[in-house]
Amino acid sequence: MFCLNLVLIGFGPLIVQIVVVWLELLVLFIGFFNLFNLSLPFIWDNLPLLISQGVFTTLYVSAISLLFASMIAIVAAIAKLSTNGFAYGIASFYTSFFRGLPLLMQIYLVYLGLPQLGIVIDAVPSGILALSLCIGAYMTEIFRSGIASIDRGQWEASRSMGFGFGLTMRRIVLPQALPVIIPPTGNMFIGMLKDSSLVSVLGVWELTFLARTIGQPTFHHMEMLIAAAIIYWILSVCLEMIQGRIERHYARSKVR
Repeated sequence: MFCLNLVLIGFGPLIVQIVVVWLELLVLFIGFFNLFNLSLPFIWDNLPLLISQGVFTTLYVSAISLLFASMIAIVAAIAKLSTNGFAYGIASFYTSFFRGLPLLMQIYLVYLGLPQLGIVIDAVPSGILALSLCIGAYMTEIFRSGIASIDRGQWEASRSMGFGFGLTMRRIVLPQALPVIIPPTGNMFIGMLKDSSLVSVLGVWELTFLARTIGQPTFHHMEMLIAAAIIYWILSVCLEMIQGRIERHYARSKVR
């Protein structure tokens, strides 16, 4: 059956082959999940709450964390590219430390450690802070490589025109570095979308926590977890499509 399917699909155009393969795999997944004897009415009854509360909180935490992580990454990347030993030392220590610890441990350290210093913050800000610091450490290397890809002559030309450092970064370096930065940054955001499920350990009502909370009283764990998994998948596919459009836009600009 597999060989026959492979031969028959091979006669069609590429887009038709892709669509057929996707449909066949979806049918296989549906058949697999059907073996669990899921309660579909329970899923449909609780799906609006999962979407309205869980998806909103997940996207909110992920988007705010990405914004702060990007700001941290730009500063740390510039510090790692500088010839100042103090700035480079702080930036390199930051990236080494936060890339070396599991994200879950960082969430606990922020949420439980800051109160020991007299700084008490709620669960959502704690989760955003931990995600921002962790993802910012990874994005530092992305921004560093993107900035380093710009020829040194661009900096020298901007200085000869009297541009300051900030103006050079905004008008010359970063616009040219974006085609290098955007693809891995998009991947980091998709990864952060799923990593945000770890803040459920703090009681944040994001998608994973809400799915567990709804399914636990009636022992419909599998229904809610599968529903949450499908929602995560749909969100990731949407982000992949957005990322693809942005990459194609910058690819056309580079060709021109």
